[in-house]
Amino acid sequence: VQLQASGGGLVQAGGSLRVSCAVSESTFRISTMGWFRQAPGKEREFVSAMSWNPNLTNVADSVKGRFTISRDNAKNAVSLQMNSLKPEDTGVYFCVASRSPLSVVVKGAGVNYWGSGTQVTVSS
Repeated sequence: VQLQASGGGLVQAGGSLRVSCAVSESTFRISTMGWFRQAPGKEREFVSAMSWNPNLTNVADSVKGRFTISRDNAKNAVSLQMNSLKPEDTGVYFCVASRSPLSVVVKGAGVNYWGSGTQVTVSS
């Protein structure tokens, strides 16, 4: 399974960006997909993830109300719509895929596949 991230870029504070992640193979064995990010000099942190069967989503408190995760079944892709961006949202965003439940992935565990990351920069 390969994860190909796209989107990201440079935006001013208050703006919006969308990052997407396409899975190279069938998601038959994948039950959870989502996003982590890593800011310069900081540890990688959970952003948002979703699972299917059951259909659940989880969003970090730091982005709640601003970021929305969604799935495109036809394209085997997961997207993260980021609104009202802040400079502290700057970082490399990594797409992840897992065969573990959502409750495990949000803790940073059980991730089977990591994407290469896409840069998001928010200027003040």
